[in-house]
Amino acid sequence: MNKADYDRALHYAKLAQWDHLLILMVRTKDDILSKKIEQFLHAYHFQYDYTRMEYCFYELLRYAEYANEKAAGEQNEAIFV
Repeated sequence: MNKADYDRALHYAKLAQWDHLLILMVRTKDDILSKKIEQFLHAYHFQYDYTRMEYCFYELLRYAEYANEKAAGEQNEAIFV
């Protein structure tokens, strides 16, 4: 897990930097993060239903925060072992 990818995903999503989010989607090694970004960007550009776009956005944020906390915990365990 690369903690920087999750930090970037949160940063780009909250600042509405969709181009950078797309680049992150292609470059990240985390398939789930890539899929969440893809689903959100597709909903943002092609869905007419705002609730679907909002749902995908919050799913992306939720996963990025979860994975970020998990990666931070693994880094802390590695430091203290």
